[in-house]
Amino acid sequence: MSDLPKIDEKTQIELEAAAFRRLVEHLRQRTDVQNIDLMNLAGFCRNCLSNWYQDAAKSKGIELDKMAAREIIYGMPYPEWQKKYQKEATPEQQKAFAEAQKAHQH
Repeated sequence: MSDLPKIDEKTQIELEAAAFRRLVEHLRQRTDVQNIDLMNLAGFCRNCLSNWYQDAAKSKGIELDKMAAREIIYGMPYPEWQKKYQKEATPEQQKAFAEAQKAHQH
């Protein structure tokens, strides 16, 4: 980390927040990418992000239920997103998911 610029904590938080917002916007635009594909390839999905958001809110004393956190990440109510964009997982996706879950169990 020798060549990294010195960044104060406030700026670091602002940069991290901007990167997070860009990730969320990217996922909102890429409705063709299914959550199961994200899980199979990256080990997290939109629901994971919403859970992490909910956890962060709780750590600040903010009560945010699961559906509200999902709406923040999805940009719309989760049931609406499911109806518009979620497809039935293929047998291949389900098999890959089961294998990935085995690999990540401790």
